[in-house]
Amino acid sequence: MELNIGSAGAANPAAAGDLIKDTTTQTFAKDVIEASREVPVLVDFWAPWCGPCKQLTPVLEKAVMAARGAVKLVKMNIDEHPAVAQQLRVQSIPAVFAFKNGQPVDGFMGALPESQVRSFIETLTGGETVTPAEELVAAGGEALEAGDINLAAQAFAQAIQDEPGLPAAVAGLARCYLATGDLDRARQTLGLVRPDGKNDVDYKAAEAALSLAEKAGDLGDTAELEARIAANPKDHQARFDLALALNARGDREGAVDQLLISVEYDRTWNEEAARKQLVEFFEAYGPKDEATLYGRRRLSSILFS
Repeated sequence: MELNIGSAGAANPAAAGDLIKDTTTQTFAKDVIEASREVPVLVDFWAPWCGPCKQLTPVLEKAVMAARGAVKLVKMNIDEHPAVAQQLRVQSIPAVFAFKNGQPVDGFMGALPESQVRSFIETLTGGETVTPAEELVAAGGEALEAGDINLAAQAFAQAIQDEPGLPAAVAGLARCYLATGDLDRARQTLGLVRPDGKNDVDYKAAEAALSLAEKAGDLGDTAELEARIAANPKDHQARFDLALALNARGDREGAVDQLLISVEYDRTWNEEAARKQLVEFFEAYGPKDEATLYGRRRLSSILFS
């Protein structure tokens, strides 16, 4: 099955022009003082010669758009309009002042990273901002759960385009390829994750799921494995392979049970291979999956009995 990855076409309920604008000394009262009586307004004092201003302004714009109308941004060039900055005793730029109910209530100076800008806005508005990429990831997850692989792939791909390397989006798209059996594309997709994203829960789960799919690829018919186990219940390799095969079929509890039996017989077999495989199952299933909860309880009972 070939995935049709196009644009997810996420709608933006508030146009940039409604949330972000330039102001002058003459329009400051309307754009900031009056507007802040409805929603908080950030004022970005900047100048064309200011290098850090060029770094901060795009970050501010992105964070404000992500807030979806909970806050507005007004930009003021202090070279052309110095009066307001002088009244507020702006000493250096970039300087950001937050206005609420017609009054300045908070602010910061310097080019802060995006995470700190978002935290500043969340504190100001009393709510958590969600980026467009995060919204796409949520939509993709819903589509994937509903079985619409193409729609899910489109959402995850658009999220990666909007926010390159986003772990949850990379993991989601990799799972879409896994669902179609395209393990090579799934592996390539996982390689797109940003450097700090390899410990992300969603990423590790997708990586574990891919590892399981790769291991299951060379397994034969389960009937042969079951016959071997019937002849010798302590055939650990047969149980190990059967667990992988059952997992590939979607029988998570059955797969977990085979490994638990192996651990009960001999937890040290093949350098604790059964226990380690159980951990990989749990990572792939996720911490709230019923098979994970069941398996962890049984494993703890066996190991500590």
